[in-house]
Amino acid sequence: MTFRILPLLASLLMLASPAADAAKKTKPRPPAKVEAPQPLGARAEVLAFADELAAAQGWDAAALREQLTQALDLPRVKQLILPAAVGTAKNWTAYRDRFIEPKRLDAGLAFWTEHEAALTRAENQYGVPPEIVVGIVGVETFYGRIMGGFKVLDALATLAFDFPTAHPRAAERQAFFRKELAEFLKLCRENGLDAAAVQGSYAGALGWPQFMPGSWRQHAVDFDGDGHIDLMASPTDAIGSVAHYLSQYGWKPGQATHYSVTLPPDRQQRARLLAPDIKPTFNAADLLAAGALPSEAARDHVGPMAVIELQNGPKKPTSVLLGTENFWVVTRYNWSAYYALAVIELGQAVKARRLQQARAPSAPG
Repeated sequence: MTFRILPLLASLLMLASPAADAAKKTKPRPPAKVEAPQPLGARAEVLAFADELAAAQGWDAAALREQLTQALDLPRVKQLILPAAVGTAKNWTAYRDRFIEPKRLDAGLAFWTEHEAALTRAENQYGVPPEIVVGIVGVETFYGRIMGGFKVLDALATLAFDFPTAHPRAAERQAFFRKELAEFLKLCRENGLDAAAVQGSYAGALGWPQFMPGSWRQHAVDFDGDGHIDLMASPTDAIGSVAHYLSQYGWKPGQATHYSVTLPPDRQQRARLLAPDIKPTFNAADLLAAGALPSEAARDHVGPMAVIELQNGPKKPTSVLLGTENFWVVTRYNWSAYYALAVIELGQAVKARRLQQARAPSAPG
């Protein structure tokens, strides 16, 4: 899977507190001492991992031991992987504004124009419309401008062997990153990449679409037909790979991603409808029976929908929508309704700008 946590959500949505305002009036404290990265070293679990992987793949165990023991334990990665503090207010409006803004829209329009043929071919082959692919690449990497500055080997090794215990799902997440480390090492050998030089996100995501190594090996495609898959340098491969990924997770061509809805006034019914979160669970009849008011289009929708509530800070009304199975598919890329809606709305905004540009009268010659 292509699971990535977005620390951006926490950093964007933190609200200033009275204590923070007061701190501005006092003498600034000296900066906290930053722990310097250190090699993982010859830990028993590192050596055992190296030996098991080398035996399974027919690799040189001594060389793999050396590579992994010299990988750096990155304190910054351990900070970034932690979820936002309990009680931190999410804010969909602020999160959306981070992505649906003029520079990203301009970059998205240029990306769509340059790669129109590949986007059209991806839709024809996989059924995923261009605006969804454009939205994902735009949110993930600003159309290739921001692909991560961490050495992936170090980042994955840190999370595989020194995952922060303060995380509420530390054991599960550490096991995931240990698998991704193995996938990354396989990927590098398969593609002739120098594992020590590859850069990506703090969580080990790679290239234009920010695929995790396992997703690259499972879902990426050679869409430019040059004989190899390169998500780092080929936006065409990235386009085909994103569309293929979504199709593999069940994208339904022609289906809407979401609809509007008014929640029922009864609190118990509201809570029941919201409980499944992003998982499509209720059909239109279920919603009406519970006292909700789905839009006319939603009432005609065939299939389950999720009732999704997005916070807009601590004092503003929440935003509510019905997510279809296609909305659910977008969340398979990143398990967040905020992320999925940002992707969808960015893609729609770029599409609208593209149509506006096409309708604009040309300047006289």
